[in-house]
Amino acid sequence: DGMDVLELLNKEEVGYTPSGQDYLIRCLNPEHDDSNPSLRVDKVTGVMHCFSCGFRGNVFAHFDAPGISPKELKRKRVKEKIEERRVENVGLQIPEASLRFVGSFKNISADTLKKYGAFTYHEKGYAGRLLFPVRDVTGKINAFLGRAMEPTTIPKYMIYPRGARMPYFPPLPDIVEGTIVLVEGIFDALNLIDKGLENAVCCFGTNNVDIYKLSLLKVLGVKGVHILFDGDDAGRRGAKTTSLLCEELDLATNIIPIQNNIDPGDLPKERVGELRKYLYG
Repeated sequence: DGMDVLELLNKEEVGYTPSGQDYLIRCLNPEHDDSNPSLRVDKVTGVMHCFSCGFRGNVFAHFDAPGISPKELKRKRVKEKIEERRVENVGLQIPEASLRFVGSFKNISADTLKKYGAFTYHEKGYAGRLLFPVRDVTGKINAFLGRAMEPTTIPKYMIYPRGARMPYFPPLPDIVEGTIVLVEGIFDALNLIDKGLENAVCCFGTNNVDIYKLSLLKVLGVKGVHILFDGDDAGRRGAKTTSLLCEELDLATNIIPIQNNIDPGDLPKERVGELRKYLYG
């Protein structure tokens, strides 16, 4: 069967960044060491052009893969829209053939992973990933987030279905002294929860922070937000923006400093304990 450009990139494990009408990927020219992705691939046609070395062609031809006709693509998009509406109404279901994950992963205990519903599913597109149901406050599953279990697998994270609205995780957080600790990624939250900071909440990236989602936290009884984003430039910028949004909602806020290029998901138990003591005594 034919596949669209995104399905092909995922099948071939090619990392990508959406950029307008294109996907931006590392150049497929073997003679071009493209450390800063510069090959643009049209999202619909698969036509590709590297603006750095001039390499061009079609991604379907490059991987000797069957493409999809415009008519098939339109039909596919209609089906996806219908599925999106169904998911909005009743939510997703964990696949019957899935397997509950019973081990530890990335220094997070088996008990914590079990508590948050970690599972594996060996069908195409899901294999090789540790999957989590992402629920809203009603318990409905909005999406699945899949984390690659091998370091060489790209992209590291995938969201099913693509474009799904991502509520904060967990949707009904533990609240300590009226506050939560807001982090970027699901494994940041899981690591902190696992190590004793049980009020960690993941926003799924700095771009997923907005007034509406923060106001939902306020409705749940949150009065203050400790912001612990990644120790890189993007994390620091996102923390400042999030702090301003919290202030608009009259949520007490502070930005917790973290070392350069350190993620909360990397903090060992001792450091998490120190952080808890720093915040709550």
